[in-house]
Amino acid sequence: MAPKRKDGSGDELTGREKKKMKMTAARTIAVQSANTVSFSEKSVAGPSKVAVNGLNGLPSAIDVEKFAEARAFEIDAMHNAMKNASASSTSRAWQALPRHLRRRAASHDVRRVPLRLREKARAEMDPLHKKASGHSLPKLGKNKRLKRTELFAKRQREKSWLETHIWHAKRMKMDNLWGYRLAVHPTEKSYRPSHRASVHGSIIHDASYHSIIELKGTEPILKRALDTSCDPNGPSPGSRRYSSGSRALETYIYKSGSYPFGLISPITVIWKPLPLNSPSVIDEENKQVPDPVFADQSSSKRKRESKGKEKEKENSTLPDSETPRVVWIISHPSAYQDVLSSIRTSASLTLEAFRREDENKEVEIEIGDLRGQVNIFEIMGPKSNQVLKGALSPISQDKREDFKKFWSRFTNMQTSAEMSRGTVVGFKVVDPRLKFPPKNAQVQAPPVNDIPSTTVFPSAQLAQCDLWDGAVRTKLARPRYKKKDLDERRSKLLIPGTPLNPERQDDRIPVLLIQRSLEALESKTQGIHGWTLIIPSGWAMAFFSSLVYTGTRVGGQRERQTQAFEAGMPYFPRDLPTSVGYDTYATARAKEDKGRWDRKPPAKRPNYEKLGTSSPWRADWHGVLGLPCPKFEDEANTSGAEGFVSTQREPADEIGITDEGPQMWLLRGSEVPSVISNMSKMFIKGAAVLQEVNKLRAKRGLEALGSSIRADDLLKRALVSVRISMCGRGAPEDLAIIYQVSNDEGKKWERALRNPLGGYHEEETEEEEKLSEVIPPKSSIIGYVTTGHFSLSQGQGFGIGAIPLVKFLELREQAERRHTNTTSLISSLLVKVRNRSGQQCRAAHIEILAC
Repeated sequence: MAPKRKDGSGDELTGREKKKMKMTAARTIAVQSANTVSFSEKSVAGPSKVAVNGLNGLPSAIDVEKFAEARAFEIDAMHNAMKNASASSTSRAWQALPRHLRRRAASHDVRRVPLRLREKARAEMDPLHKKASGHSLPKLGKNKRLKRTELFAKRQREKSWLETHIWHAKRMKMDNLWGYRLAVHPTEKSYRPSHRASVHGSIIHDASYHSIIELKGTEPILKRALDTSCDPNGPSPGSRRYSSGSRALETYIYKSGSYPFGLISPITVIWKPLPLNSPSVIDEENKQVPDPVFADQSSSKRKRESKGKEKEKENSTLPDSETPRVVWIISHPSAYQDVLSSIRTSASLTLEAFRREDENKEVEIEIGDLRGQVNIFEIMGPKSNQVLKGALSPISQDKREDFKKFWSRFTNMQTSAEMSRGTVVGFKVVDPRLKFPPKNAQVQAPPVNDIPSTTVFPSAQLAQCDLWDGAVRTKLARPRYKKKDLDERRSKLLIPGTPLNPERQDDRIPVLLIQRSLEALESKTQGIHGWTLIIPSGWAMAFFSSLVYTGTRVGGQRERQTQAFEAGMPYFPRDLPTSVGYDTYATARAKEDKGRWDRKPPAKRPNYEKLGTSSPWRADWHGVLGLPCPKFEDEANTSGAEGFVSTQREPADEIGITDEGPQMWLLRGSEVPSVISNMSKMFIKGAAVLQEVNKLRAKRGLEALGSSIRADDLLKRALVSVRISMCGRGAPEDLAIIYQVSNDEGKKWERALRNPLGGYHEEETEEEEKLSEVIPPKSSIIGYVTTGHFSLSQGQGFGIGAIPLVKFLELREQAERRHTNTTSLISSLLVKVRNRSGQQCRAAHIEILAC
């Protein structure tokens, strides 16, 4: 056998043996030799002899100095052994920390290590490292040094920071988005844990980058202005259930009077509730009906009484038409200028109409910008109730009965979905730093047959809040006491760790809680529910630290998008192809994907030309609709007047008209299923679309579309949002291609997918594999997947996309012909989906996305 050493002598030690010897030597405690020890004449080697009575012979006292001197060698040996064992450890100081406490600079900066490990880290650090590497820079003089505030302001010249920026920058991947420096996703692996937190726990997202526009005016003027711009699908922003201020409305905004063209973005509309001393609110208090308490009443009867009470409370709040009202419109920052332009145009048209009706009456609408005046947190998950109640402490002076009922039931709610959708709750809280660290409220399970006697409904009383007052927001822009002042008060407590009692000088902060739900209508996807917390500016870190302390996960843009995807909801702007911000998003993504593809060698990147993918970087919606493909150019070079609002209004008849005909538009909303059902009953589909669109426009008092828009052109340029669910294996990716299936191929797919025992095969069959390898021609492309992935909530591939309305009607007629005389297990429409870099077409079902 060949020797293991190079020279064959075997005397040289390997690195492993050297390391083993070093560790053995470091862990060995030195022992004093017998030659150096002086024994008395009576000392005898061997085991010690113990008398029967062990106390006999022991000295009555011990001389500590002589005792320590006699054992000085053993004590010194123990200290040296401990020091050597610690110095020879194979792990560094920062490696002893858990992953969520590790910092990138901990290996060369002692201050990045917790205090208890700094001595060890300082001993491990090489003092000559910085001088040898040449990274040490000369320090500036005291007069030339920039203060911390000035340094941060200098770094925000091209973008703005949120108040929680420094906290996020240490733990998250940051990027410049929409004029802000925002967190994209955590640096730790948290994709699945974040989803579990939104379904079983709680997750928080700092959404303070959202824009808020404030409108002031009389109620009739504000209602008409909002109706001109907002989506006619669903309830109106000026309806009684929302104008009372008890609920927030989530809707979409269009260019003024342009529906169905000119889709801008989703918005949230919140009305300021009337004061408690107003006649309408007093009348609401007097008309409240007591809750049912009889145990023999059935559950259906209680439900009917609850609905009646809720309707009665809504109808009782009828304010005077001349009372000034305030409305907040919360929108995405990328669409702020377009939303503001649409509101200005709607306000101008509304004021002109009112002045024509009564020339002597002075009417006006004030439009204000509240960006930077409030902070917004989105807390999602079933445990969000316990987190909020543990972190927030309402003031004791709040005597409202509705709020007392709400706060008493807040902890025991299993989820925020138990409250009405969009419920607004306003109240004041004491400084959350006084009771830091907080503790989550504990849920107490009610008895099995117990029915809560206090039912909380949305009301104007419950929504009262001082956050609407600009003077209050300005006064609270900076906390009265800094953290060091509170720490000094805390150090004077007799019992350490007890919370501070709020004093008269402490701040009382008004907050707004808005119930938020991500839940699609008529869908099998699991909804995600939570709350939106709105607080004044300057208090973000005070609240954020308490909300995060108890284990709430923190999410970025990726986690927020994942929540909408798992709930089956479209996410702005990527899932709204005809919206204003979609082109900007698609152009930026195409540039990023193309750059990443160009940096790879040809052998390591897909060849889209051979794969038959004609548009790999962005969805070709114009090609799907049969329209001429436009040339996408950089917006910065095409327009030199960014940020200016045009003073010329388009004529009503020319809205949505281009040189080639009507614009591309998206049919979306809660009434889309009924619209498509009505269209299917009519022979001329184009006339049916025009009729349904004009019917929706008439709901908001808009004129019918002009004669220059032909019904057939309106139908051919319509897209409809759909959900894509895979029938078996495979998961659609972003920009995956949707193909139409012929009648014969559809029958083959149904036979291959059908299981004799019911349902579908768990594993891919041979016939299904053969059908997957057949790639249809380019003429069969009917749409694209805007967001696709493996859905963790459904356990299968899932996607959101869009197809032309004409193709959806053809698929529906095709399914009806195929299932005329048979009872099929497949109730949805069958299509094929292929990823842009894939070679297999998987079968999938599509359904209308109505939300």
